[in-house]
Amino acid sequence: MVAVCLVSRTGRQLQRYDNMGRRQVVGCVPYRYKTGDGAGNVVDDLEVLVITSQKGSQGMMFPKGGWELDETVKEAALRESFEEAGVMGNVEHELGKWNFLSKSRGTFYEGYMFPLLVTEQLELWPEKDVRQRIWVS
Repeated sequence: MVAVCLVSRTGRQLQRYDNMGRRQVVGCVPYRYKTGDGAGNVVDDLEVLVITSQKGSQGMMFPKGGWELDETVKEAALRESFEEAGVMGNVEHELGKWNFLSKSRGTFYEGYMFPLLVTEQLELWPEKDVRQRIWVS
């Protein structure tokens, strides 16, 4: 039996910043291979998981959030995918790094993204009540 924490991390006391003062965030592109079409036909389609913002007004996005001092970048990416999208899996090699301006906070961020091969989709997760998740081709 595995215990699952159903509360997202909060606060910024453990938040990482780069040498230019930008908050560091990490995220994942959760994906899976759809192996059947429901009619008994074998397919091998790639699907990615997108989620709504907590406010629900900013369209669909990939899970991402703060990288904290007590975790590796891949641990942070997996934690964010669990908290925001309710999926677990294998975090793969970094897709890239980018810098962006937060529209809501007016500050710059440094972000890292990883592909996440989803091995488990949970029915309960910390942000279940404030986000929707949708698999798209």
